[in-house]
Amino acid sequence: MAPDAPSTAARSTTLSRITNETKIVLTLNVDGGALSPLPSITGQSPSKEEAEKSHAAQSSASQTISIDTGIGFLDHMLHALAKHAGWSLQLVCKGDLHIDDHHSAEDTFIALGSAFKTALGSTAGLARFGYAYAPLDEALSRAVVDLSNRPFCVAELGLKREKLGDLSCEMIPHCLQSWSQGAGVTMHVDCIRGTNDHHRAESAFKALAVAIRMATTRVKGREGEVPSTKGVLF
Repeated sequence: MAPDAPSTAARSTTLSRITNETKIVLTLNVDGGALSPLPSITGQSPSKEEAEKSHAAQSSASQTISIDTGIGFLDHMLHALAKHAGWSLQLVCKGDLHIDDHHSAEDTFIALGSAFKTALGSTAGLARFGYAYAPLDEALSRAVVDLSNRPFCVAELGLKREKLGDLSCEMIPHCLQSWSQGAGVTMHVDCIRGTNDHHRAESAFKALAVAIRMATTRVKGREGEVPSTKGVLF
């Protein structure tokens, strides 16, 4: 029997997550490229002004990124994550920021993790493991990930400030844990050194992004093979 042909199916999905605390819509393509239309939070088509509004937007031949959570530094981290992971991502969150940043930040990463898991589909034929170092000036971070379907997160960023912009620093490792839970990924993210908290956080997200990109790479010659001695990943 001839071996299966390499999968070229688009790894993409669209998700809506609506609660009393947050309303989130997103569309994700793990491989970059085209995106499906973004659903409307209100049930009506967004106005031109709403469609163009974004705190973190970038478009190139290979990627489209547009993010608006209402929390500028969170948008900045999501932009870095999408850019260096090679994703196309459009995401909007309308949350109860009159309370604080917790629900918006947490729910955004839960939703993004769930979307990632759905878009990725099977881990068959993938590298499964990924690791990377990323510097930002004086800061250096390391990330190691496993598409294990066994969520676990260790994030040691050593942040000292109370906030970065309008994002509480305590929420940054919690966001990583929330993404891990939704995505079904084991991950260890450490900032090894650095004196500037902005640099420490951003280098961590960049390292994570590059590690995710490695782990989700399709391995030529291993099409259809589950990368596990168990024969399954669950």
